[in-house]
Amino acid sequence: MLEQLPQPAGDPILALMQQVRADERPGKLDLTVGVYRDAEGRTPVMAAVRLAEARVLRDQNSKAYVGLLGDPGFCEGIRRLVLGDGIAGSQVTGSQVAATQITGAQVAATQTPGGSGALRVLADLVIAANPGATIWLSDPTWPNHLALFRGAGLRCKSYPYFDREKQSLHFEALLAGLAEAQAGDVVVLHGCCHNPTGCDLSPGQWQALAEVLSARGLIPLVDLAYAGLGQGLNEDTAGLRILADSLPEVLVAVSCSKNFGVYRDRVGAALVINRDPDLSRRTSDNLAAIGRKLYSMPPHHGAAVVHRVLEDPALRQLWSEELSGMRERLTSLRKGLAAALAGFNDDGSWAQIGSQNGMFSLLGLSDAEVSWLRDEKAIYLVPGGRINFAALREREIPALAEALSELRHRRAA
Repeated sequence: MLEQLPQPAGDPILALMQQVRADERPGKLDLTVGVYRDAEGRTPVMAAVRLAEARVLRDQNSKAYVGLLGDPGFCEGIRRLVLGDGIAGSQVTGSQVAATQITGAQVAATQTPGGSGALRVLADLVIAANPGATIWLSDPTWPNHLALFRGAGLRCKSYPYFDREKQSLHFEALLAGLAEAQAGDVVVLHGCCHNPTGCDLSPGQWQALAEVLSARGLIPLVDLAYAGLGQGLNEDTAGLRILADSLPEVLVAVSCSKNFGVYRDRVGAALVINRDPDLSRRTSDNLAAIGRKLYSMPPHHGAAVVHRVLEDPALRQLWSEELSGMRERLTSLRKGLAAALAGFNDDGSWAQIGSQNGMFSLLGLSDAEVSWLRDEKAIYLVPGGRINFAALREREIPALAEALSELRHRRAA
């Protein structure tokens, strides 16, 4: 049987990781993998997480299963974190949702193995509810979006998002592209810190988009992987809250990997917002059934740690301060590189990176240009020229700016 297995396509980012490790040149820059690193190039355990983990280990007296929907306190904490108290909530208990109506909306929630697990659970929920739906993805988007949704059996199409020439969001083209979507289709939106472009919608654009989605009967699926790393927790969740307040149904995939630094613990949640308590309960039962088929029970340890951080005022304050420090570092690196490029009499091609959000920007480089940076300058970027600012150190900015400026002059020659 196994002789018939095809060779799967390799992951280009993982292949780059191997090249970086094998490169012995001093001063090499690895700006590829989407993992946060501090000024010393480390991916630290946040102090709030370390303290919460110690308390979990101290107090935990069983490793028994928590339930199909995971840790109820974690699910409620995530709901409050991303939706706040001004939108409706639900208390999650075991595999049931006891909906509490606040503003008329209901939230069914389940803990998942990371944000990718949340996306897959929601993909299967879409298939169960509307197997003929098309998933619409921004062009460009996180590469694994396509693999996840196609792997679940959904048809995928793209809508315009990024103006590569102007290095900015092309909102009019976005709205025009969605004119082809049919009622019941699902539109995947990056809640903040768009990967790979760093270009986010303004509050006014979120409101305009909500009106289009409502008029056309389209269902938003908000991928919220970087909340707090853009402009702040409230700002980064504002778009989601606008949609949740305006539309009858919203799907949300939440990841705790970046903003809590619990990458390897695989901590995420899937939220489903609607307006009907009975439908919310049925949705919850479907979420539980989908999880049962995919992984049975979600892992608990990381979710228990995040739950502790969110429920303890002192730990939450510490975490908020640490998250602010991470965000401020990313902003400083962005502005620093933009200023350094301007110092080389740059033509302004990449000026927008100073005002974009989150860990990534897309430099719009050809494969040949990415290869030149790697071969001649020992600077590693993923195809297309996505740069991970979280992997950059301040002292490396001058060398990076000089290399990019040289590349621009080579392009113009």
